[in-house]
Amino acid sequence: MIEAQSRYQASYRILFVTLWLTLLILAVKVWAGLATRSLSLLVDSLHTLVDSFSTLLSLMTVSSLHQTSGWDIRGHRKRDAVMVLLVVAFLGFAGFSLLSGAVYQLLVLIRDPSRLPTIDINLPLITLLTVVVAIHVCLVLFERYEGRVLASSPLRHNANHILQDVWLTILMLLGLIGVSLGLVWLDSLMTLGLLVMLLFSVWQVLSRQLPSLLCQMAIAPEAIAQIAVQVEGVSECRQIRSQGVIGRHIFVQMHLRLHPEFMNAAHLITERLENILRERYGSVQTKISVETIRTMKHRKPK
Repeated sequence: MIEAQSRYQASYRILFVTLWLTLLILAVKVWAGLATRSLSLLVDSLHTLVDSFSTLLSLMTVSSLHQTSGWDIRGHRKRDAVMVLLVVAFLGFAGFSLLSGAVYQLLVLIRDPSRLPTIDINLPLITLLTVVVAIHVCLVLFERYEGRVLASSPLRHNANHILQDVWLTILMLLGLIGVSLGLVWLDSLMTLGLLVMLLFSVWQVLSRQLPSLLCQMAIAPEAIAQIAVQVEGVSECRQIRSQGVIGRHIFVQMHLRLHPEFMNAAHLITERLENILRERYGSVQTKISVETIRTMKHRKPK
C-alpha cells in the first residue's frame, strides 16, 4: 500500500510541475504571437492551452488517488462541468476569430499580392521558440518515461497527447522560418491547418480524459460479482461500484462477505481478487470491505 501511495504522489508531483511549465510556455507563445502578429503562433498557443487543460484533468484524476480520508467513487461536480464549458467556449471563440483573420489575409493576398501583412519574425525570436520547444520535448519525454516506471496511465496518456502537439509546434516553427524569408502566405495556411488539428486535439482530450472524472459505470456489477464469488472463501459480493475506462484506469469499490473460517485469510483473498481484476481489465485500483456476521474489516486501496 505504501509503495502504491508513493507512486501516486510521484505522479501528482510530476503532473503539477508539468502543468506550471506548460503554462509558462503558453505565456511565452502568447507574447510572441501578439508581438509578431503571427496568427499561426496564436493558434499554436491554443494547442498549448489544450495541453494545459489535459494536464489539469490528469492532475484531478491522480489527486483522487491519495485522499487522506480514503478513496471513494465520485462523480463530476458542478465546477468540473463549468470549467470544461468555459475552456471549450473560449477555444471556440478564439479559434473562430483566428480563422476569420486567416481567411481575410488569404483573400487580401489573392486580390492584391502587394498588400502583405506585417509579420515581424526575426532570428532572436526563432531562437527563443527553438529553446522553448526543446524544453517542452524534454519535459514530455521525461513525463512519458516516468509514466512507464510508475505504471501511471494518466501520466502516459497526457505525455502522448502533449507530444503530438509538440510535433505540430516544430512544423509551425519551420513555417515561421519560411515567413521570415518572405513567404508571408505560409502564416495564414499554417493557421488553417493548426485550427483543424485543434479540433481533433480538443476532441481527443474530452474523449480520453473526461470519462475518468465522470460517474459512469465502467464494469457491470454482475460481472464483478461473478468473478468475486469464484474466489475461494467468498460467499457474497455486493455494493459494487466502478468508474473509469477499461484499458486505461478503473476504480472499483465492493463489499465482500466471507465464510467465518476464511477471515484469517481475508488479506490473501482480497489480493487474489485484485490480481484477477487487473489481469482481466488492466490498471485497476480497488477498495474492498470484508465482513462476516460478527466482524468487519476494511481494506484500504493500494
